[in-house]
Amino acid sequence: MFSQSVPHVAGLALAVSIMMAGPASADPLKDQIAPTGKLRVAIAISAAGGAFWCTKNETGGYAGVPVDLGKEMAAQLGVPVEYVAYPNSGKITDAASTKAWDVSFLPQDAERETKMSFGPVYEVADATYIVKAGSTATNFKTLDQPGMKVAAVNGTTTMRGAQAHLKNAKVTGYQTYDEIFALLKNGEIDAFALSRDQLNKMAAKIPGTHVLDETFKKTVTAVAVPLNHPLALAFATKFMTDATTNGALRKAYDNNGLKDNPIRVK
Repeated sequence: MFSQSVPHVAGLALAVSIMMAGPASADPLKDQIAPTGKLRVAIAISAAGGAFWCTKNETGGYAGVPVDLGKEMAAQLGVPVEYVAYPNSGKITDAASTKAWDVSFLPQDAERETKMSFGPVYEVADATYIVKAGSTATNFKTLDQPGMKVAAVNGTTTMRGAQAHLKNAKVTGYQTYDEIFALLKNGEIDAFALSRDQLNKMAAKIPGTHVLDETFKKTVTAVAVPLNHPLALAFATKFMTDATTNGALRKAYDNNGLKDNPIRVK
């Protein structure tokens, strides 16, 4: 009996060894960072563009620093890139646990750190306010008055910062940059909270508006992956670290109208 079971045991051992050998040929990193076979990059769309915001062109394509970085990251992984568009960074955050995207580049704060894992910061921006044409607000004190209506993009780090900063003015969140742009242009709101670079561009498009000189928050933008994706985070961290030294980040800035913007890594 014992002698007859030896071949059977040996066969089981061989089968187990073959099964164990199978997964060894797989790529654990790709399984985690690109489980669909594509690198799905979450981006936020507006007319602003820049280090975080992306734009959509008439043919349906996208442009922006995150677009270029996502394309380069996918190339390094050897997989196609797919962009998953949202109206703002708050919506990207809400989708972090739904397996809808694999990597993103967005503003970081304590609340978001409970919903996703962040790698290196690649942009540090001053957050302030633009006030409507004819406004009596010339600084934070004169803006922070009862009855003043301040807009921010809903669910963003800038909105949370403005809500904490302003004690008397009312801060209201809206879904898109474009919606707030129209409200400001029509004089339906008193101010808009956003990064200074973006507001300076906005001021050039809406005559009479004014960007306040003070800064209420430093907004930091970083690469991010969903929680509990350690291999993906390690890859994204190395990618961004390398991008700051090999010219990939500088090229992404230059390609998107940010040639005069310094690389501010944290």
